[in-house]
Amino acid sequence: MVAMPVFATEPYSAPTWLPGGNLQTLYTAAFLRGPDITYRRERWEWPDGDFIDADWVDAEQDNAPIVVLFHGLEGSSQSFYARDLMDVVKQKGWRGVVPHFRGCSGEPNRLPRAYFAGDVAEIDAMLKHVKAEYPNAPIYAVGVSLGGNALLKWLGDTGEHAGELVKAAVGVSAPLDMNAAGHALDGGFNRATYTARFLATLKKKALEKAKRFPGALDADAIAAATTFQEFDTLVTAHLHGYKDAEDYWTRTSSKQGLKNIAIPTLVINAKNDPFLPASALPAQQDVSSSVTLEQPDEGGHVAFPSGPFPGNIDWLPQRILGFITSGQ
Repeated sequence: MVAMPVFATEPYSAPTWLPGGNLQTLYTAAFLRGPDITYRRERWEWPDGDFIDADWVDAEQDNAPIVVLFHGLEGSSQSFYARDLMDVVKQKGWRGVVPHFRGCSGEPNRLPRAYFAGDVAEIDAMLKHVKAEYPNAPIYAVGVSLGGNALLKWLGDTGEHAGELVKAAVGVSAPLDMNAAGHALDGGFNRATYTARFLATLKKKALEKAKRFPGALDADAIAAATTFQEFDTLVTAHLHGYKDAEDYWTRTSSKQGLKNIAIPTLVINAKNDPFLPASALPAQQDVSSSVTLEQPDEGGHVAFPSGPFPGNIDWLPQRILGFITSGQ
């Protein structure tokens, strides 16, 4: 196991003017947009005939360290957390890249398959592509929300071999227990607020796939779906070889693999994250010695706002960079 580094930033402290997980999550997503970033887009052609669009921020030095960011569900390089992190990466003189999961770059992908929580093969292929392009550059991986779960699952499944590609990793607000997260999002306020918003765009994409691939999906049932459990059974599980949503959630959860992670990894989850109950969070005995759990009482889901009104989102990228640079 690799020795854990010493960290460089202070623990998260929520602003008094923005209390509670829902307010912190919704306000941050709606009003703290992050800086404008000029990306350079590459298209990676995949062996299965599909493609990945990757957005880069470049550096002057060929061997500058690279931060690879795996975005969340319905996220992209334009998500506020991506823009904020890539801005800090660029200021540091490093490279950054946001590879878009299939169907998330603004153009439909060519195959029925899509972005899902346990796509470790996609994580592996993306990291190997970056490594092949910059073989002498240190690579760090960051996964946010669903992308965080996929990254952490890859780290657990890959074990010590992950170190051949990545020096250190960070998972932010990952739904480590997908069953707990799925049921939390399908109830009450969460269902009316977060799930309804996600399903509006997810169902649109799925219905487009149903038209392009006749017989692959049940369009009428998808159109009527109102929960993640229904959608993941009809679409995600159906397209990716799982029996139903419960089977998909169980088999793709990263929590059970955290004991197998062998590179320095920081896992950040706020206890008031509306997407994942605090009772589902792992304890230190549930993870390997290479994993540091950071579970502040507040912060919401991929939010962690700070400062006086109207606030900023500076804490998270500083925390991420503080962790990965302290190991150098």
